[in-house]
Amino acid sequence: MDLKNILAPIADDMRQVDETIHARLRSEVALISEIGHYITSAGGKRLRPALVLMAARALGCKTDEPVLHAAMIEFIHTSTLLHDDVVDESGLRRGRKTANAVWGNAGAVLSGDFLYSRAFQMMVESRRMQVMDVMANATNAIAEGEVLQLLNCGDPDTDEARYMRVIELKTARLFEAGCRLGAIAAGQDESVQQRLHDYGHHLGLAFQLVDDVLDYTADAAVSGKNVGTDLAEGKPTLPLIHAMKNGGDEQRTLIRDAISHGRVDQLAEVLKAVESTGAIPYTRALAERHSRKAIDSLGDLPDSPHKAAMIELARFNTNRAA
Repeated sequence: MDLKNILAPIADDMRQVDETIHARLRSEVALISEIGHYITSAGGKRLRPALVLMAARALGCKTDEPVLHAAMIEFIHTSTLLHDDVVDESGLRRGRKTANAVWGNAGAVLSGDFLYSRAFQMMVESRRMQVMDVMANATNAIAEGEVLQLLNCGDPDTDEARYMRVIELKTARLFEAGCRLGAIAAGQDESVQQRLHDYGHHLGLAFQLVDDVLDYTADAAVSGKNVGTDLAEGKPTLPLIHAMKNGGDEQRTLIRDAISHGRVDQLAEVLKAVESTGAIPYTRALAERHSRKAIDSLGDLPDSPHKAAMIELARFNTNRAA
């Protein structure tokens, strides 16, 4: 089953989210609108807003409140992408030039700031202090994760625990927030909110683990990302950490040097080391364990097409090619 079929139960809601995004991107400053539309029209999975909607509908919410929350989550995510691409000096995302490559770093950063602030305006519209609390904590954690990742870049001594902390903060926190917002919109108590939070937590970890595998295995024509991008940026992701831990002295020296200096010219040798040490199946197995935990978190929810979609999404994630 492909992602479009999995998300079919919320197709109408997602169309409303798209309409809300485009309406809220309007600005008197032409460059902001131009960059915003460029980024949001680039495709992408829109998983984070989808999680808001699926969680809310699985819990019986019938109002349009989750649509506002979903659009707001996507604005937060998009702003982090704009800032990430500047920090990473990226030139390509989803198969086309990044905003900073087209408009320069200043335009990309400031447009990201606009999206952040617009998202907080939308939070205020919800008139729910709990929504503000969830999102303020999530955005703060994401910023911490970005800084921690920056500190890890070029550091071959980064271990698995430090890596997992980065992806917990940088990726999983927004998944958690989206699922919790869905439960809040449905008027659920803390125990139900926590179960949805747990689903988002484990799905977010699994999602990033698979993303980091794809950096060494994906077809660039499918993923829109060149193989070895993380290595070029000196990012010690789990496939490299595992290969260093389990490889021979020569392999450890090779990978340490590649991380320290962003030696993408050594990609072929690094790929051989990653493959020979079983780093890819190790990372995928960890992603699968978190996907199973995500599914287990939904056990007490009533059966519905939306719950089924959430289960299928967790399964789909571990086998995706992009």
